[in-house]
Amino acid sequence: MSGIPGYLKKGYITPDELFGIIPKPSEERLRRKPVAVPECPQEIPCAPCREICPVNAIDMPTPNDLPRVNYEECIGCSLCVQICPGLAFFMVQYVGDRARITMPHELLPVPRRGDEVILLNRVGEAVGRGKVTLVIPREKSLGDTAVVTVEVPIELAWEVRAIKVPGDGEND
Repeated sequence: MSGIPGYLKKGYITPDELFGIIPKPSEERLRRKPVAVPECPQEIPCAPCREICPVNAIDMPTPNDLPRVNYEECIGCSLCVQICPGLAFFMVQYVGDRARITMPHELLPVPRRGDEVILLNRVGEAVGRGKVTLVIPREKSLGDTAVVTVEVPIELAWEVRAIKVPGDGEND
């Protein structure tokens, strides 16, 4: 069993582990427009992302291969984020000293544009606050999961992978 990667044992992948599997988009590319980043480290039979990509920027020779995004070809449409049944695709863009992260959001309530939300890391820990800039409601999303874009401090671009909508009277 020692051959099982650490991220499979602990149930989440760190940015360092992720970028040991796939290349990280360059800062120049991240500043141009949103880019899809697959956080899918398991070779399982799945290829909706490859099938939905309108510019064929996702390379998967077989459905069991890991998705590889050609960052230069990616147009930032977010269809892969919407369709991924494993909730493993994210969009990242750098804008000044902020980052915009587009992610699937399955929990209720679904935030509204302009809402301040609690930013969560891959383990579910609160790491700060961000502002919602775009919401695709689940009824309009291809994968029947809401998709939310949040603006976060740039230093959290590779940490934030979920959000929590604060409830009435909630401080964190």
